[in-house]
Amino acid sequence: MPLQFNTVKLFAGSGSKVLAGKIAEKYGHNLGDVVLSRFSDGEFQPHFNESVRGCDVFLIQSTNPPADQLLELLMMTDAARRASAHYVTAVIPYFGLARQDRKDKPRVAIGSKLVANLLVAAGVNRVMTMDLHAAQIQGFFDIPVDHLDASVIFVPYIKSLKLPNLTIASPDMGGSYRARTFAKFFNAEVVICDKRRKRANEIESMTVIGDVTGQDIVLIDDICDTAGTLSKAAALIMEKGAASVRAVCTHAVLSGKAYETIQNSVLTELIVTDTIPLKEQEVCDKIKQLSTASLFASAIMNVNEHGSISQLFKVD
Repeated sequence: MPLQFNTVKLFAGSGSKVLAGKIAEKYGHNLGDVVLSRFSDGEFQPHFNESVRGCDVFLIQSTNPPADQLLELLMMTDAARRASAHYVTAVIPYFGLARQDRKDKPRVAIGSKLVANLLVAAGVNRVMTMDLHAAQIQGFFDIPVDHLDASVIFVPYIKSLKLPNLTIASPDMGGSYRARTFAKFFNAEVVICDKRRKRANEIESMTVIGDVTGQDIVLIDDICDTAGTLSKAAALIMEKGAASVRAVCTHAVLSGKAYETIQNSVLTELIVTDTIPLKEQEVCDKIKQLSTASLFASAIMNVNEHGSISQLFKVD
């Protein structure tokens, strides 16, 4: 007897409408009709303008600041469950608070674990996300987590550059595993920037470990927030004799003066994805954005058809 598939409906949160529209187009569906009613004091309420009874519902929303985006996703989930949706998948291209994955000092919250608990409590059956800051966050959930890898998007682009002396670099010790994973695709050497912080978003010192003389360096990171680490690492690498420096970052948080910092840096370009929309009012011609829509659309299709998503990790 052939497998029976439930009707799929895709809905966008207000923070990811552009990406959700691209995902729906690649999937071959129109986005579902959901509206967000707002009260004068800022309180809001999501409302589905179509039935979701018995449907497999995919709610697409990154949870970058402001915190309203996470709350909106939770409320959309609650609304879908109360409307008798069969299965609810939270598609979270950028999983916010992922940098809070452990107690790194006394009396602090583990924010990513709290978010996991909230999503499950709201009624999410499955989570789909990309390039978690710490892969072990998957273990915070007692439901399935599809953890997509942006390397399948970045590697073909880097190959297209045909850099003559490619070397992969990590902007800090914590990202060395990610850098080594990328380096395997090119049989390239790895260098590491060892940094010491005074406090969050403020670097005290940085040292380059490895030879970068004459090399075309590609820095690999998952999040670009203030761009301070990347710009300082790029400057130090160029001082050590590199021919060029580029950076690859999955999630373009780009807070504060990040756009200005990138524009004024020695970086040739910063390659990011569209998991977080770029700010329209900011201008930086060094930023190159690649789309994740096809990857998420394929993952949604495979999940709905009970297929494997392992093929989505193959890099061309």
